[in-house]
Amino acid sequence: MKNLSHISRAALLATLVVSLAACSVLESDKIDYKSAGKAPTLEVPPDLSQLSRENRYAVPGGAVTANAYQAGAANAPGIPTAVANIGDVRMERSGTQRWIVINRSPDQLWDPVKDFWQESGFLLTTEQRNLGIMETDWAENRAKLPQDIIRGTLGKLVDSVYSTGELDRFRTRLERTPTGTEIFISHRGMQEVYNNSRQDQTVWQPRPSDPELETEFLRRLMVKLGVTQEQSKILAATTAPSKTATVANVSGQPVVQINEGFDRAWRRVGLALDRTGFTVEDRDRSAGIYYVRYVTPNPDKKEPGFFGKLFGSSEKNEAPIKFRILVKGGQGESTTVSVLNASGAPETSANAQRIVQVIADDLK
Repeated sequence: MKNLSHISRAALLATLVVSLAACSVLESDKIDYKSAGKAPTLEVPPDLSQLSRENRYAVPGGAVTANAYQAGAANAPGIPTAVANIGDVRMERSGTQRWIVINRSPDQLWDPVKDFWQESGFLLTTEQRNLGIMETDWAENRAKLPQDIIRGTLGKLVDSVYSTGELDRFRTRLERTPTGTEIFISHRGMQEVYNNSRQDQTVWQPRPSDPELETEFLRRLMVKLGVTQEQSKILAATTAPSKTATVANVSGQPVVQINEGFDRAWRRVGLALDRTGFTVEDRDRSAGIYYVRYVTPNPDKKEPGFFGKLFGSSEKNEAPIKFRILVKGGQGESTTVSVLNASGAPETSANAQRIVQVIADDLK
């Protein structure tokens, strides 16, 4: 009876903590990520990994490769929409997208960037130094838990019985330029939701990317690279108007029309693809082509996720869908983005219409 009484008190305390969460002040501006992984699992094919029912952290994700990383340097950036410089570091912004430009080579930056993610509470599941790509595992921002006296007193006990129901992972791309490196950080999120009316089963589904979270990690990375806290806040606060990105139809094919030159449009489309769940298998900047594929992020196979609904995939059709995204510069500040099929022919299906809409929405 004593043991049962002890268990009952513990259960009651846990319930009380959860109920007080609604009354607690959430410090949403704090970041405290905790990875549940023990070591990178590179031996598991990314597209075959599955979400374990016993491990709320084990959300699958696709690795990104880009065999053309060193096949030609990118052209020097033109006059940016918004730029702030401190030393050899600056941040550029267009709309909700930001990235770092630094006058150091990718070789000089790889180890500091890797250390940065590990110091931030993540493990790296993808490390392709020769390609300039690294990706974290899925982790939970424990700072979103209620910051009250009960959690402060019980500490680890509360953390073990309460979850935010959200997971995040981040992809970093280091792209070489003639004068240094451009660093892009893209966020992908998952949330746990009930999948039946009884609310006794849950599944993980994608949630929208968080540009503010991307900016915060870019700001913190700049501090890691030698910028002071005060200077990093100045750089991150730089504002810029969003360039126009609209969906149109050209010769019977859906396209995205961007009011920017090729250089900036190329960078922004790449970041949009990272954000929206596509895996960039390769890229050919000279031809303006991203080779991408999409795999439905639906590990439990009980309900289609966001992109599963978007592309109409199902349990019977789980094969990766491959496309080519063509970024074509026009005269002056004008670029067109279109979708090609796996063979390189123009894609005019409903999938193409959905893809260009997803890209256009992210570029706004």
